[in-house]
Amino acid sequence: MIDDGVSSVLGPMSEVGRRWAKKTDVGDAERVRASAQGQELTTRFLVRSDSLTREIDAKYEIVCEGARYRVTGTKEYGGRRVGIEISTSTQPDAAS
Repeated sequence: MIDDGVSSVLGPMSEVGRRWAKKTDVGDAERVRASAQGQELTTRFLVRSDSLTREIDAKYEIVCEGARYRVTGTKEYGGRRVGIEISTSTQPDAAS
């Protein structure tokens, strides 16, 4: 979505920043089942809390190693303003 100040319209995603993150795929068994059934994979990214990462919500996508991950949720990690855990989903073939 692109917000022009009057309305929001569909448009291309644009980069808003880069951060180092720890990437964790949720369970190898889940990955195999998802690949076999054409379902989505869940991946979590852990980043330091800052003004950008605290604003991340379901409108964002994360690009990591060429794969696109759709943000499904966020939560604080390690106490107030220490880290943010970002939950994402992607298609198995898109993450390979």
